Amino acid sequence: MRKIPYLHIILFIVTFLTTLTAGALQKGVNIFREPGRIIEGLPFAGTLMTILLCHELSHYIASKKHHTKATLPYFIPAPSIIGTFGAFIKMKSPIITRKALIDIGASGPIAGFIVSVIACIVGLSMSEIAPLSNTEGALSLGDSILFSFLSNVILGVAPDNHDIFLHPVAFAGWIGLFVTSLNLIPVGQLDGGHIAFAILGERHKYLSRALVIVLAILGILYWEGWALWAVLMLILGIKHPPVLYWEVPLDSKRRSIGIFTFIIFVITFIPSPFKFLP
Repeated sequence: MRKIPYLHIILFIVTFLTTLTAGALQKGVNIFREPGRIIEGLPFAGTLMTILLCHELSHYIASKKHHTKATLPYFIPAPSIIGTFGAFIKMKSPIITRKALIDIGASGPIAGFIVSVIACIVGLSMSEIAPLSNTEGALSLGDSILFSFLSNVILGVAPDNHDIFLHPVAFAGWIGLFVTSLNLIPVGQLDGGHIAFAILGERHKYLSRALVIVLAILGILYWEGWALWAVLMLILGIKHPPVLYWEVPLDSKRRSIGIFTFIIFVITFIPSPFKFLP
């Protein structure tokens, strides 16, 4: 008889509540005075949780397909502006081949990317352009190549002294794209690291070392978070463990998937993701 995954369920519920709270706070709701209005955070929470769930379940399904033992997703609640530190699954057995490595590594980012793009399109259609004077002290989000393109197509180019006031669904979509780019950085055992190692083999370690240096430089020039991310990569390890049967070759489909995920990384990466408007 299979055990009920109580911990996974509890973490999912708590994370849903913290993202629901974050979504309500973004709309100016005082949940202590008007707790019933917490439901106003549902568009943000529902969208973000769907993105994270699709990402992690895609990893889980791909792992099962390749007979790799993996846990169900662990969601991480957090008292932050978005209410979560994300989610992850834990591999409990080695990944056997390079094909499996690419399938498992790429499945999550591709699924999360697709849902995030849909959320951005829907959310931007409900967003509006507002004068900067109305957004003083607000959090300003950087634009990736893709998000800038979607914004220009859906809302047009914002005139001088104006900016886009994102609908909560669009904000969740923006976070989804940002998380996708973070996961696709080809360092260590990130999703991008899995894909890069499957293609490059032992040469991947040189790419990892170079990118950690690049992240540290970006942390100095653009956003301090990149420097923290570089330190985290060093702590977690930038070397990827070997697969069991390296000699099994990659087919053209898997190489194409690798190229596709690299393109996703390029068009979703944001050198300066966050800043507060003066």
